[in-house]
Amino acid sequence: MGKTLVAYFSAEGTTAKVAKKLAEAAKADIFEIEPEKAYGAKDLDWTDPNSRSSREMRDKEYRPPIKNRVDNMAEYGVIYVGFPIWWYVAPTIINTFLESYDLSGKTVIPFATSGGSGMGNTNSELEKSCKGATLKEGKRFKSDVTEEELKKWVEGVQVFAF
Repeated sequence: MGKTLVAYFSAEGTTAKVAKKLAEAAKADIFEIEPEKAYGAKDLDWTDPNSRSSREMRDKEYRPPIKNRVDNMAEYGVIYVGFPIWWYVAPTIINTFLESYDLSGKTVIPFATSGGSGMGNTNSELEKSCKGATLKEGKRFKSDVTEEELKKWVEGVQVFAF
């Protein structure tokens, strides 16, 4: 079964806050997915078709490089993977992260932050990056979600995770 990991990418700090609460609620280790080159405000300008994030999201095959790794991934059986919703899906750096490991036999559970956008096509976009893993339906949270709300979600998801 293994340990539980909360891995997250946070462009502006919102997902980091939720990930830290989720790690507490799930009694999980935590890992920040860091891009090789940090995203600045201009990179994140979704209204600019030439911004870095816009270009990355248009090219579904592009995988932004990550500067760090989970050294002991084999120890984890459940991986919550968190991110801000970009264009109704996970940012492609999440695909980079998932494709960097052998996920065989693991359970991957996405969680996202957004003020209003839902999960959209997140699971269908992530499915091919989770080879050998069971990919569970994810959930979007607002930044003010409480640890208690996250704990209830974790308990409900984990009933079906194993």
